[in-house]
Amino acid sequence: MKLSVYFVTPDGAEDALVLAALRGGATVVQLRDKRASDQEMVAQALRLKPHCVAAGVPLVINDRLSVALAAGADGLHIGQGDGDPRLARAALGAGRILGLSIEMAAQLGNIPAGTVDYIGVGPIRATATKPDHAAPLGFDGLARIAAASPLPVVAIGGIVAGDIPALRATGCAGLAVVSAIAASADPEAATRALRMAWEGAA
Repeated sequence: MKLSVYFVTPDGAEDALVLAALRGGATVVQLRDKRASDQEMVAQALRLKPHCVAAGVPLVINDRLSVALAAGADGLHIGQGDGDPRLARAALGAGRILGLSIEMAAQLGNIPAGTVDYIGVGPIRATATKPDHAAPLGFDGLARIAAASPLPVVAIGGIVAGDIPALRATGCAGLAVVSAIAASADPEAATRALRMAWEGAA
């Protein structure tokens, strides 16, 4: 799984936004919507799944295990308060992706072995996308977690294209963004710029 440009959708995202991110080279799409009903999320995931398959990009559902299962999504991403990763893994089965958010290095030791495929680490900076976030880690905090983690690390929280050289220097496997793509006047071009910057910084 390529985690380099991991697009997390904002609440109420239209299908067209996700399709633009796919055209631009997003490597993972996480469908996240705190306002939509389960039924609405399943319907959207089912619409998006063929496009993700065609692009070779996994479709991951945020938080809602039942939606991930009903839509046949490629995986699930959960936070610290979203249940036991062992139960999520058991429900998903071995062939699907499970991601877990952590906010501090101490949480690494609580991840049950063999359950999680990657971790989302952040926020790197304060971000209005998630106003209830934990204290920002900064690049130094990210680097410490990436060095200690046995799993691939995806950085999230207030990230912009100009951060990519510093992110790559920490050893993380990719960047997860919402606004850097969704708030752009040209989401496809914004995604492409992130992908090119990531690959160019290798």
